[in-house]
Amino acid sequence: MVAIGIVSTGVYLPEKRMSSNELAGLAGLPVDVVEQKLGIKEKTIPAEDDHTAYMGVLAAKRAIEKAGIDPKVIDLVIYIGEEHKEYPLWTAGIKLQHEIGAVHAWSFDTALRCGTTIMALKLAKDLMTADQEIKTVLLAGGYRNGDFINYKNANTRFMFNLGAGGGAIILQKGYEKNNLLGTHLMTDGALSEDVVVTTGGTKNPITKETLEAGLYQFDVLDPTGMKRRLEEKSMANFITCIEKALYKSGYVKEDIDYVAMLHMKRSAHLNVLDKLGVDHDKSIYLENLGHIGQMDQIISLELAEQQGKLKDGDIVVLVSAGIGYAWGANVIKWG
Repeated sequence: MVAIGIVSTGVYLPEKRMSSNELAGLAGLPVDVVEQKLGIKEKTIPAEDDHTAYMGVLAAKRAIEKAGIDPKVIDLVIYIGEEHKEYPLWTAGIKLQHEIGAVHAWSFDTALRCGTTIMALKLAKDLMTADQEIKTVLLAGGYRNGDFINYKNANTRFMFNLGAGGGAIILQKGYEKNNLLGTHLMTDGALSEDVVVTTGGTKNPITKETLEAGLYQFDVLDPTGMKRRLEEKSMANFITCIEKALYKSGYVKEDIDYVAMLHMKRSAHLNVLDKLGVDHDKSIYLENLGHIGQMDQIISLELAEQQGKLKDGDIVVLVSAGIGYAWGANVIKWG
């Protein structure tokens, strides 16, 4: 099988930040709870011009520059950003493709909430394997779902970490470095309506009254039931996805050299590493950025490179979960 490797990554992070003190004030929580339990010292906040797809454009341009390629060689652009973007009912990938000058590519949007990057890497690899015309693929997008957070709603406290930013990855067929190996994904529809924005869809259209009531923000419809269902399934599914992705790649969890993980509460992050038997310094906790959705794995990879945590031959695991609920992991042989 022809190797498919990561040529480069790109990240865009807004300059604006919300500190743990500010978040504590908005949420009515002690600062030590915000920093130690929620795991937020500060997080990125979008400025006026930090629109979703546009942040993806900026990240994509950085990835293209790092790769040293002409955007005209890109065959496919997969938008991995959020549905919350510049306009509703809009294919952001086509705009992104245009803005970076990928004139010979075609494009589409894909979504699996915070599992989108994991899923899109598998999708890109499968398309490249099946279609001989697809040799270079760009995955890019932006995230700013923090716009939907009501800090007075304690039921959504687990999402108070939502930040903003953009991420991009360039994959190339026949590239012998940073090889993308196995992926495993799981979804569970029993949790599909636990976390929703109740207003704005066909069930509850937007009205003056619903806007004034703040019903356009995230809510948890069954907090007790959701907590029970996640406790029963989530951690087990995290580990299952990682172990099965490793198995498909010819490795076991003892081979893991680095874990690029989504930001979640500190205890959960450490629990994943402990269950894998991976030293805590083989992952980066994103406490100074927050949870930037499906961009977390890309950001973690870039930080790991900058901090010298990745070396040739390392087995790297990307892992995430998305509301809905979805879990997924990719394996990369680095260098």
